[in-house]
Amino acid sequence: MGSNDRPALVLEGGGYRGIFTAGVLDVLLENGIYTSSFKSVWGVSAGALNAVSYRSRQIGRTMRIMLTFRDDPRMMSLLSLVRTGNLAGTDFMYDEVQNHIDPCDLDVFDKDLTPMYFVASDVLFGAPAYLPVEGERLDATKARASASLPGVSTVVEIDGHRYLDGGTTDSIPFAVAMGLDDVPEVPGAEPADRALVVLTQDRTYIKDGATERAILRTHRYDAYPYYEQALATRADRYNAQREELAGLEAEGRALVLRPPEPVKIRTSEHNGEPLLRLYLQGRQEAMSHLDEIRAFL
Repeated sequence: MGSNDRPALVLEGGGYRGIFTAGVLDVLLENGIYTSSFKSVWGVSAGALNAVSYRSRQIGRTMRIMLTFRDDPRMMSLLSLVRTGNLAGTDFMYDEVQNHIDPCDLDVFDKDLTPMYFVASDVLFGAPAYLPVEGERLDATKARASASLPGVSTVVEIDGHRYLDGGTTDSIPFAVAMGLDDVPEVPGAEPADRALVVLTQDRTYIKDGATERAILRTHRYDAYPYYEQALATRADRYNAQREELAGLEAEGRALVLRPPEPVKIRTSEHNGEPLLRLYLQGRQEAMSHLDEIRAFL
């Protein structure tokens, strides 16, 4: 197949559940399957952070960061929320870790020209925003925008727009990656005819919307009625997305890797044992489907 036949890669978020994705991507790297194997890469929230280490070809980096700092109050804590308005310590995550403790290999990252997009939510319009990644040194703010969870994060401003976590408006952006009907085109993004999708919930998962209802009860976003509407409808849209993805999977247009059993860890998990187990499950899923992945590519 020529380069135009490459599939898109779509990475769901989910906070620390993203360590499953880290396991999948590490196996791909170990087998010479890089971002250049795909037409485009789309990361949401923790999926965006995973995409950074994948593009820089740093095996084990995301896993190391999640396991090492899982219970470090500088990474994610109520103390950070009280002091800064952000549950996640943004300076620590996006500067200290990213640039000093376990730095991204920017030379490798910047040489990879595969189109990459971080998905955020435009708070004013309650709509998804697909932020192009042009170089990680310049785009740490875009990754932060994609991963800023509503209710426990401050709004991230970029070029006059206000953003929060992309999961609220497009949790699994396979439709835009594939240019499906009723999805607006993204400038510079060429639709793929199929997609490799990495989910962080198992096949039986159904979203109940309890988290979004709790956020709405705080009235924190009353000044943004379109964003409130996006929160109110997120669970139904997410469950419908999963059904649509299952249809594409049945047609052979999507290859989906997901945890083999219900994921019990929290979005901000501090216990290392379940995190390591989920990482190893990601590795096992990728290894057991490696021939299928190669054929799909």
